[in-house]
Amino acid sequence: MKYSSSTTAVPDAPKVPRHVAVIMDGNGRWATKRFLPRVAGHVKGVEAVRTVVEACARRGVEYLTVFAFSSENWRRPEEEVSLLMRLFVTALEREVAKLHANNIRLKVVGDLSRADAKLQGMIAAAERKTAANTRMTVTVCFNYGGRWDIMQAINKMVAAHPGATDFSEEQLAPHLAMAYAPEPDLFIRTGGEERISNFLLWQLAYTELFFTDTYWPDFSIESLDAAIASYQHRERRFGRTGDQLAEKTN
Repeated sequence: MKYSSSTTAVPDAPKVPRHVAVIMDGNGRWATKRFLPRVAGHVKGVEAVRTVVEACARRGVEYLTVFAFSSENWRRPEEEVSLLMRLFVTALEREVAKLHANNIRLKVVGDLSRADAKLQGMIAAAERKTAANTRMTVTVCFNYGGRWDIMQAINKMVAAHPGATDFSEEQLAPHLAMAYAPEPDLFIRTGGEERISNFLLWQLAYTELFFTDTYWPDFSIESLDAAIASYQHRERRFGRTGDQLAEKTN
């Protein structure tokens, strides 16, 4: 699968989004509202991930990408960061076999150099185990940032073309962290914030954005269906006029 760019060609606009990207926000606030420690919200959030993975697979979504830990999340309290690392390890231990049994591929993208050796090994093993699965690809963005992604792609592109001084989007695209996936059709952010927070900056150029006040632990199958329904009512023009779009569909 080659990376497809919405700025160099007009992509298909499938009725069911082919690729859904999610910022899973509100875990801590969900817990605080219930007088629970913040980690309780993160634990509950893992359950929501499982629900959404299963629902997306049943609805024919081919790619689901979730923002698990950003490059800026290291600024959080040390105790919370440590708990998140342990939770990621636990999630890998419990969920990889289930993903594999359901023919789902797992990918983890980001700067993994800050993960400890155990976690890096678990990620590599999970990716190897599920590499041939074809039903859906679940990508976990870990220690990921959109600017990091663009910069690492630029560095790899320059290294691949020594002496060159003029580059194209087509030359950069294969080096992006998610070059194996089409650009997201639908972006969902929970928790009431309305920004993309350094997530998939390059890839979200023409993605339909959906924001909800629902905290991530409360994000349900019905919530997912509401987001998809909103997407299905959008007119995806990709720079064209509404008249041009109408002519194409007539």
